[in-house]
Parts: sequence; C-alpha cells; structure tokens
Amino acid sequence: MRCPVDFVNVSTAGLESSPVASSLAGLRAHEARYFKNKYDFAFMVEPADKAKTIVDWVHHILKQERDIVIASPPIEAALVEVENLRWPYVFYQNGLAINVLYALDDPKRRAVGFKLCEGMEIPAELNMFKFARQKSKLAGIVRGSYFVIKGQY
Repeated sequence: MRCPVDFVNVSTAGLESSPVASSLAGLRAHEARYFKNKYDFAFMVEPADKAKTIVDWVHHILKQERDIVIASPPIEAALVEVENLRWPYVFYQNGLAINVLYALDDPKRRAVGFKLCEGMEIPAELNMFKFARQKSKLAGIVRGSYFVIKGQY
C-alpha cells in the first residue's frame, strides 16, 4: 500500500528497521518537500517488497552502469513521474537513499543520485564516490553524490 510522506509531521513509520530511522525519515521528508514545492506532487512510498519493479530497475542500472550491488536491504521505494521524468527512489535499511533521474525524452538528463543519512558511514560499495554535504532542516546534514547514466533503460 502506497502512503504519502508528511514533511510537516515527520514520521519513522515504515523505517523502524533502520538503525538511523529518524535521520532516514528526515531525508524521506526532505525529498517529499522538494517534490511538493517544485512539482506540486505528493511523494508516496511503499514497502520495497511491494515495489519490486522499481527496486529491480534501480539495481539493474547500478549493476550495468558501475557494477554496484547495494549490500543493505531496501525497505521502501517510491516512483515519481512528472514532466516527462521518471524518478524512482529506494530507501535502504542502512540509511542510504538512491534516486534515478531518468528523462524519457533527453538522454543527457539521466543520472543516479546517492544520499547518505546523518549518522551513517559511506557503504563500501560507494567508496569510489566523493560526497558533498548539504544542510537540511528536515534531514540534518545530508551527504550526496551522483553519476551520469550512459545507457538506455
């Protein structure tokens, strides 16, 4: 069942299995606020086991593009489709959030983004990336990185 993410009253519902659940909830709320403010879109999440298609697509891109396999189990996923963009999100138990910006009509606007919750270490499978810091009222200090997608998916 898909549930809207409330960015006013931040909740850890669905994220309780994460050791950084409150930080991950803040990060999830941060993303929900972005989509509401930029696109007037309600960010909806569902358990990862119910969103297997989304999770598998993100994992396929990671494997094909950079031979990355995420060790932590996914716990939630979301799919945003706005302005000819497909934008899946996967939230992991360790506090990692991965999104894929995939423009359907412009191969130059395709990238994978990684965001790390406050309080988590960089996962070994992402050590090759440099992470920039960003302050967020909802998520604290978020570290992020990305790479450009070269293939068609």
